[in-house]
Amino acid sequence: MSRARVARRIATAAAYGGGGISLLGGAAAGLLFTEMRYARRHVARSPAGEPPLADGVYGTAFAASAGPPWRLAMLGDSTAAGLGVRRSGQTPGALLASGLAAVSERPVELHSVALSGADSADLERQVSLLLTEPGRAPVPDVCVLMIGANDITGHVPPARSVKHLADAVSRLRTAGCQVVVGTCPDLGSVEPVGQPLRWIARRLCRQLAAAQTIAVVELGGRTVSLGTLLGPEFAANPRELFGPDRYHPSAEGYQTAAMAMLPTLCDAVGAWPVEERAEAARRERLLPVAAAAAAAAAEGGTEVSAAGGAAGGEGRRTLGAMLRRRRRRPLPAADEGVTASAGT
Repeated sequence: MSRARVARRIATAAAYGGGGISLLGGAAAGLLFTEMRYARRHVARSPAGEPPLADGVYGTAFAASAGPPWRLAMLGDSTAAGLGVRRSGQTPGALLASGLAAVSERPVELHSVALSGADSADLERQVSLLLTEPGRAPVPDVCVLMIGANDITGHVPPARSVKHLADAVSRLRTAGCQVVVGTCPDLGSVEPVGQPLRWIARRLCRQLAAAQTIAVVELGGRTVSLGTLLGPEFAANPRELFGPDRYHPSAEGYQTAAMAMLPTLCDAVGAWPVEERAEAARRERLLPVAAAAAAAAAEGGTEVSAAGGAAGGEGRRTLGAMLRRRRRRPLPAADEGVTASAGT
């Protein structure tokens, strides 16, 4: 069965509340998750600690600009929170906030509700913190979600994982937020996971990433594939791109991911330069959603969005999706011009 068909089956099962779809035989699954548990125990013994708090206002040099600060929220797991780095400016939220501020020449107010160890089921709590907590600031302009690794290591059925993600994206889109999702990373490059199970882990991660893409795009969000971006590059340069625990990215690894996501984030709020949009248009393709999702899962840094920027209506699939391969650009220093929020 093709990757696109498998991804569509998972997304359909999620939409209709179906159970998990088994992608592995019992023996292979048992071996894989034994290896994953070993990897998680190794991480638990590592000195990574807690991710630094990065909430605050970035790009204060643009405070006199005509527009009010963008409101950016980070949701997801330890990767979204930035576990593995020491300074707040090295977290993906700070990097993206600084990049958006520099491109749009407007300040960016960052708020993160990401939680280390979270899987997709925790997104309901995180979205509620953003949208319903008393005293919370106005609804974010754009939300970035990075989720999926703990669903794989926790043996969460893929349809259930995608269902939780789809529910979260639906709530955020209904509230008026733009949504950008960094899909499931490639756990096949994690050193404690040995061969031949690395290949199986990579396959599972790509299948989940493709199914995540279908669900998100059909709800009007955008995705950026992180799997192969954080896979072969990390495997080739483990000392540079993995942190001390050999599981979470290093500062350079987070910068690699942020560079890939920044163009999509900026374009989602209409801040990407016109000339950059024209360049991206020359490298885009219109494909069926499932085909675009499968293609993106196989090539890191690829963006998928609904054709025309709109999702299908209730109970109706989006007919097509735009597959874009944008050029990465350097990020500004994220620890300059920051006004920290109370409690950071």
